[in-house]
Amino acid sequence: MRVNYQKKLEEIIEGLEKEGRRASLLLHSCCAPCSSYVMEYLRKYFDITLFYYNPNITDSIEYGKRMKEQKKLVEEYNQGGKEPIHFLEGVYEPDRFFQASKGMEEEKEGGLRCLACYELRLEGTAKEARKGGFEFFTTTLSISPHKNAEKLNEIGERAGEKWGVLHLPSDFKKKNGYKRSTELSKAYDLYRQNYCGCIYSQREAGKREKA
Repeated sequence: MRVNYQKKLEEIIEGLEKEGRRASLLLHSCCAPCSSYVMEYLRKYFDITLFYYNPNITDSIEYGKRMKEQKKLVEEYNQGGKEPIHFLEGVYEPDRFFQASKGMEEEKEGGLRCLACYELRLEGTAKEARKGGFEFFTTTLSISPHKNAEKLNEIGERAGEKWGVLHLPSDFKKKNGYKRSTELSKAYDLYRQNYCGCIYSQREAGKREKA
C-alpha cells in the first residue's frame, strides 16, 4: 500500500497548529525554481532555514549560478515582511558525489545513481540539522515529477534516525505544487536548466535534445 506523504505532512502541520507553535525546519534545496513553492507553502507553519547543499552540480560556475539565484529568491521572499527565511550554504564537495556514484556512471536518470545522490544530500542535511538543533529537516526534491517521492522519504527517514532528527515527510508535487513552482519561476524570472545538476543528467538532456 502506497503512503500518502502529503497527508502525513498535513497531519504534522495540524498537530503544530493545535499546539499553537511553529517548528524549526532545515529545508534542503536543489535549486531556486524547486524551492519557490515549497518555501511559499511551508513558511506559514515553520521557521525555515534553507540549506543549499548540492555536491552533484557539474562545475563551480554552474554551482555559483544556481546558488546566487537561490539567495536572490530568499531575499525577495523576505521583502514581503512575513516570517523571515534564513539561508545556509553547504560546502561544494563534488568529489563526494563522484565517490558516491562510482560504478553507476551509465545508470539512467532516476536509477541507482540518483538514489545515491539523494542519500548523499539528505545525509548531509540531517547531519547539519542535528548540528544546528533543528526539529525537522526535509528536501525540495520531491516537487519534481521526475523524482521518486517514496524513495526520497525512505532515505530521509533513515538519515533522520541516524542523526536523531525528525524527517518531515513530503511529496510537494501534490496539490498542484509543481504547477505552482513553474508559475513562481516565471513570476520571479528564475534561472533554470533542463537537467537536474550532475554531468550525467546534463549528458542525458543533451541526447534528448539531439533526438
